[in-house]
Amino acid sequence: MVPPTAGLLFVNHEIMYDSKQKIFKSPDLSKLKEVIIDHRTKIYISQDADAEEAKLRYLSRISAKKAV
Repeated sequence: MVPPTAGLLFVNHEIMYDSKQKIFKSPDLSKLKEVIIDHRTKIYISQDADAEEAKLRYLSRISAKKAV
């Protein structure tokens, strides 16, 4: 009696793929303007952006997150 797998060739290819390393580039803080929100919080905006508007937008986003 012949086994059911007779004559079959099983090939198992294990292929290792090299993944690229993720590179995160931090912005250059010397080219940005610092806006102080409170004694613990600072945000950085572009040099030509309005600091008061950025502060209001930040605070509205934070208050919207707390409301949910």
